[in-house]
Amino acid sequence: MVGLKSSEVPPTTAVKFLGAGTAACFADLLTFPLDTAKVRLQIQGENQAARSARYHGVLGTILTMVRTEGPRSPYNGLVAGLQRQMSFASIRIGLYDSVKQFYTPKGSDYSSITTRILAGCTTGAMAVTCAQPTDVVKVRFQASVHLGPGSNRKYTGTMDAYRTIAREEGIRGLWKGTLPNITRNAIVNCAEMVTYDIIKEKLLDYHLLTDNFPCHFASAFGAGFCATVVASPVDVVKTRYMNSPPGQYHSPLDCMMKMVAQEGPTAFYKGFTPSFLRLGAWNVVMFVTYEQLKRALMKVQMLRESPF
Repeated sequence: MVGLKSSEVPPTTAVKFLGAGTAACFADLLTFPLDTAKVRLQIQGENQAARSARYHGVLGTILTMVRTEGPRSPYNGLVAGLQRQMSFASIRIGLYDSVKQFYTPKGSDYSSITTRILAGCTTGAMAVTCAQPTDVVKVRFQASVHLGPGSNRKYTGTMDAYRTIAREEGIRGLWKGTLPNITRNAIVNCAEMVTYDIIKEKLLDYHLLTDNFPCHFASAFGAGFCATVVASPVDVVKTRYMNSPPGQYHSPLDCMMKMVAQEGPTAFYKGFTPSFLRLGAWNVVMFVTYEQLKRALMKVQMLRESPF
């Protein structure tokens, strides 16, 4: 490692793990209102409490929430969202390269698309299994409508939400919607990580861009668009099922069938615009920050290991 720049030294798994979680939290801080708007648009037509406030478009949804529920409402569930990203993104993004190398045949210098898809599915499923309770709490907070001092708020805080859900619905309630969430995140993770991986690789291989901000931006934007297109239907079902009271839906499949029967197939793409704005912006912020954090953390590690 002597004489190498920090950008030339492959980052360790620990650096990727920490960098991914930190970058994801930073991206969530900037894009969380878009995610909340997406959830409100996805459950519109289902949530009885929300029918008094009709939402129209991304900006309209955020403005309606601020007007009727206060300026902090777009950030409902932020604490659970940050808890989710620190555990979720660290696994699905931070461990992606390690799992990809594990699936790559020994002696091979190239990872096939199949190998990358397997790696994306694996880390996505692992992440959901660990972080599902944080996702359930985040969705519940984002979906809850608080119309001033006179209205009831089911949860007083993040920890109270964990306790209340476990008490009223059992421990299994914290893992409600795990199957559609695993499906959704396997798809999202494959679309995001594989697309980002391939676009970045091709841009560098064909010398169209160097390994810097424009390359990371273009790769992340493409990853966000692909992820939104393929994952939106599963995301809507996941959001509605996780937010539903006990007994409303028998299963994710039952939720899907009722959506089609009552609202038509276009219901699967409710909230598509905020989903794309959020995933696109989130991917750009996260991947650009992640790449810079990896370099910064490796530089710190090299300085600590240097004898001078």
